[in-house]
Amino acid sequence: MPDFIGVHGRSEPYLNLEHLIETSLFSAIHDEICYGLAQVETSYTGGSHKWMGIVPPEFAHDEYIDYGETIEKFSKQEFLRFISLADEEHDYDLSNWKNHTFGEDAEIPLSAAQFRYLKYRYGVYFPWKVFFEFVEGNLNWNDKCDGNRPFSKIALEKFPLTVKFIRSLPFKSIGRCNLLGLEANDHATIHRDNYDKQSESLVNDFISFCPANNKRLFLWDERTKSKTYIQGRVYTFNDANYHGVDAVPYFRYSIRVDGVFTDEFRAKIAVM
Repeated sequence: MPDFIGVHGRSEPYLNLEHLIETSLFSAIHDEICYGLAQVETSYTGGSHKWMGIVPPEFAHDEYIDYGETIEKFSKQEFLRFISLADEEHDYDLSNWKNHTFGEDAEIPLSAAQFRYLKYRYGVYFPWKVFFEFVEGNLNWNDKCDGNRPFSKIALEKFPLTVKFIRSLPFKSIGRCNLLGLEANDHATIHRDNYDKQSESLVNDFISFCPANNKRLFLWDERTKSKTYIQGRVYTFNDANYHGVDAVPYFRYSIRVDGVFTDEFRAKIAVM
């Protein structure tokens, strides 16, 4: 049997929510998202899971190059060239440059030029090369469920139907909402997000949806080295479990919405 941590007080590691969430507009939403993505600026995300220590031990030394580990090894000359590509000025300590951290949940965000340079010069692998933030103000993974952050002007302008759907989801508040897109033949590295929390009572409140139903997201059982594929176009899962996405020969995406579930919805999933 797979060895997974359950979700929201249940033994299952993920919940297919299609019977609880209205999906009749998914075809129109998919059209809107694809058209909108062609018009907005997107970014990269991922790429430092090894440095963050959130990959299974058997993948910690595979062939995919991690930008956290790469930056950590920079000489002073390499560091100076790297920071010349930053978008904003920063008070760098050049006597202790190796103490600076960059990227996700780190001290200094990466610029688009730095993403490209890390990829071109050092061969860094960025899993999600199409990343778009729908809401403003979320800077740290640990506060993604806090507050009730506003949707950005560009999200409201380019993705009105999608925003309407997100607002209809059973949340008291939304603290984070991101589109995660994978290019053709790219895979999402196996990792766990909620890696400091091993209790079912501390599972993150989030809903992910994939209108095209083509993502190939799976949970990874480290003990049996096997995959359990998540079924459904709308789902939640325990992200303390390792998970990843298979490579396929076409672009695909999902949108993850983090916040605080309504009491009514929490009661519904308790008796699914």
